[in-house]
Amino acid sequence: MKSLRLVLAVALVSLSAAAFAQSDAQKSFAQLKTLAGSWEGVVKTFPPTPEADGKHAQTTLRVTSMGNALMHEMRIEGREDDPITMFYMNDDRLTLTHYCDAGNRPRMAAKASPDGKTVEFEFLDVAGSTQYGHMHHVVFTFIDANHHTEDWTFMVGDKPVQAHFELQRAK
Repeated sequence: MKSLRLVLAVALVSLSAAAFAQSDAQKSFAQLKTLAGSWEGVVKTFPPTPEADGKHAQTTLRVTSMGNALMHEMRIEGREDDPITMFYMNDDRLTLTHYCDAGNRPRMAAKASPDGKTVEFEFLDVAGSTQYGHMHHVVFTFIDANHHTEDWTFMVGDKPVQAHFELQRAK
């Protein structure tokens, strides 16, 4: 009887530990939430695009919905658009939906790097027309508490346009 109690106690402790262990997706989401705040920097595009290359960029990230979502808002000097991206856990997968100025809503799923320094989002699908292109890939790289980079890839047909943001926390 004592051995049965011991086995049950060990099983309960093991199940409890498993229930509280965070998945890689949950860890990545928690890491992204540390970016909450205002950021500024310069965008570089490849190939160079006159409407964005070398322009000042401002990004705001805000944890919302009782901690269940992260909203990313981006502004680039001289552009009137204001694309919004929402990050959220979908079961045990970290996903994003990008509300694009191209008039569509691509969704992507995250994968964390083994070293925990990047979170990369791969294209899943898109709602709406892709006539003007669509956002296809995003990588967040964590440098320190006050610096990170964002690499966004926009597809126009089968041609990528990449935007690299070097961002620092705004004071």
